[in-house]
Amino acid sequence: MLSRLFAPKVRVSAHCDLPCGVYDPAQARIEAESVKAIQEKMAGNDDPHFQARATVIKEQRAELAKHHVSVLWSDYFKPPHFEKYPELHQLVNDTLKALSTAKGSTDPATGQKALDHIAQIDKIFWETKKA
Repeated sequence: MLSRLFAPKVRVSAHCDLPCGVYDPAQARIEAESVKAIQEKMAGNDDPHFQARATVIKEQRAELAKHHVSVLWSDYFKPPHFEKYPELHQLVNDTLKALSTAKGSTDPATGQKALDHIAQIDKIFWETKKA
């Protein structure tokens, strides 16, 4: 009798920690676009003060992009996603590594590589939202 009294009344299930709509790879993409844009601007400006400021901002933006990718990986994507997309773990790792490389580089190609990885995550993310 007591077990029925304290038994859960409703069972719920969710694939993310909060209602859908709070996660979006666009946040990572926007930050990574900033990284690439800064890299491009750095190539056209030899002023040491500009270079120093640009480096700080580029590194901050790369860290923000890494944060957004990490949040998707740890909070949004769940075991069913990893089962359906077994490449997702490696893709996230490659994306984080690419962002780290872009963070330490002035070559816009490194920023583009990070954006290319984020685009793959974005594709998978939106496929999971349809399901």
